[in-house]
Parts: sequence; C-alpha cells; structure tokens
Amino acid sequence: MERKLTKKELLLNFLRKMFFLTLGPCIAAFALEVFLVPNNIIDGGIVGISIILSYLTKINLGLLIFLINIPFFLLAFNKIGKKFVIQTFYAIGILSLAVNFLTIHHLPVTHDLLLATVFGGIALGTGVGLVLKNEGSLDGTEIMSLVLSKKFGFSVGEWIMAFNIFIYGASGLVFGWNKAMYAVLTYFIAFKVIDIVLEGLNSSKSIRVISDKSYEIGQELLKSLNIGVTYLKGVGAYSGAEKTIVFCVVSRLEMAKMKEIIKNIDPHAFISVVDVHEAYGGRTKGSIDKI
Repeated sequence: MERKLTKKELLLNFLRKMFFLTLGPCIAAFALEVFLVPNNIIDGGIVGISIILSYLTKINLGLLIFLINIPFFLLAFNKIGKKFVIQTFYAIGILSLAVNFLTIHHLPVTHDLLLATVFGGIALGTGVGLVLKNEGSLDGTEIMSLVLSKKFGFSVGEWIMAFNIFIYGASGLVFGWNKAMYAVLTYFIAFKVIDIVLEGLNSSKSIRVISDKSYEIGQELLKSLNIGVTYLKGVGAYSGAEKTIVFCVVSRLEMAKMKEIIKNIDPHAFISVVDVHEAYGGRTKGSIDKI
C-alpha cells in the first residue's frame, strides 16, 4: 500500500517547489537583462517576441512577457491542467517582476557578444530548467505546441522549431543577421543546460550482460563494485537456448572497472550499455537483489 505523505512532508514539498519556481524565473531574468537584452540577443518563444516588440515599441519588456502569455494560460487551463497553469502563471509573473527590477537597475556586465551568448545561454537554461523540473513553464509557445501537436499532428518539438524559425527570422530583420545567429547559439546552449538541470550531470548507465558465466559475473560485480544486480531469464532466438542476463545500473566512473571485470571472466560476453538519466526505487548501492 502506498504510504501517504504527512502534512509536514506535503508542506516541505510545496515550499521547495515554490522556492525553485521563484528562483528559476529570477535566474532567467538575470540572463535576459544582464547578458542578452543589452546586446540585442533574443531568446526563443514568447520571450523572444516580447524582446523584439519592446525594442520596436519601447513598451516595458516585463509587461509584454506577461500580457502575451495570458492567451496561452487560458488555452492551457482546460487542456493541460489547473495545477500546471497556476504554477506557470506564478513563474511568468515572477519573471516579469524580476525583469522590471533588473531593467530599472540596468546591470549589463559585458558587450562582448560571444561572452553574452555563452553566459546568457547558461544562466537562461538554468532558470528555465528549474521551472520545468518543478512542473511549470516560462514560455507559452510550448503550451501552444502541445495543443497543436494533438490537433494537427507533428511533434511538439517540430512545432516549437517552426515558431522559433519565424521568431529568429524576425530577429534578423530587426537586429541584423549577426545578432540572430548569436541568438540561435544562445538557444542551443540554453537547451543543453536545460537537459543538464532536468537530468543531472551524474547520468548512469544501464547494463545488460549475456554470457554463459552470468552468475559468476553477477557475483563479482556485487563484490567488487558493491552494486545491486538482477538476473533476468532469456531465450536465444537463433539457438533456442535459455540464457541468464545480468542487469545492473552503474555510474560513468564505474564503467571501465565493470568492463574489465566482465572481460576477465568471459572475454566473449555480450554487453549492452544504455544511458540512464534518472533511476528511482529498487535496491541501493551495497544491496543484493535476488529476483
């Protein structure tokens, strides 16, 4: 039976989520106002549209970010869920306030386009990643893309790419194609940093080993690496012979040692390695899994 969280645990989880839904937009605002906007380098999505419109009309950037996102809030309310919409509404509200605060204090640190692109992309990706990891969003085009993908086909990523091609094209016309190319580079850096925030730097590897000495390999892995191991049953399609498969999850630092152990026991063992970004539950390091 699933254990219910206590009121204290629920409160701590809520406070933790709200902390990161506040911190993430502040970091994103820092990236925008300190690195990107002063150098006319845009972000993708609604923020990018807002930067272009703010430059052309001189309307407050924070206000534009908030107002342009409102139709997407309404669209998502019945399509995605109230909790996500409320948390997104809060995150974008904080982003707008933080952008306005930093605009008033005017804190650009560099006008070197490459430095602004790299550090702006890193900071922006960190902020957006923290919001996404805590069930929120800072961009209405993601919501629109999700709705359009269900209605008209194509993936969410393809719709986002189509929107951004249009936005970066507009950026080239307004700020020049040199700045537009820096903006694309910023987006790429931010995208990669978002992945790191969501998945972590310590990505592990899922290992499957097929060998005639599977039990011997499994026991040696338990002894030498102190990791949990599971034995799975399989049948060879060609030979029809039953096989025992060794399954385990190891860190990247343990990969070389693991391969050495396997090859020393059975040089002809088949090893399959798959990236694992997150692993939950099950046995922890130092335990023995008997299935």
